[in-house]
Amino acid sequence: MSQALKTSLFQEALTAIDALSLDDQAALIDVLNNRLKLRQRQQVVKEVREVQQEYREGKFKSGSVDDFLAELDS
Repeated sequence: MSQALKTSLFQEALTAIDALSLDDQAALIDVLNNRLKLRQRQQVVKEVREVQQEYREGKFKSGSVDDFLAELDS
C-alpha cells in the first residue's frame, strides 16, 4: 500500500472519528487500547515460543553478561 493511500485512509478514519460523539470516541479509545494490548501480548507469546524452540534445538549460547557484552563489541 502506498504511503499516499495510507495517509488518505488515516485521514478518512480521523474524519470519521471526529464525527462521533465524545462518549463514542472514548469507547473507541478503550476498544483500540484493548486491541493494542492483545496484539502486544500475542507478539510476546510468539517471541517466547520462537526462543523456546531455538532452545530445544540447541541454538543458543550460554555465558555471563560480560561475555555477551564482549561479543557485542566484537
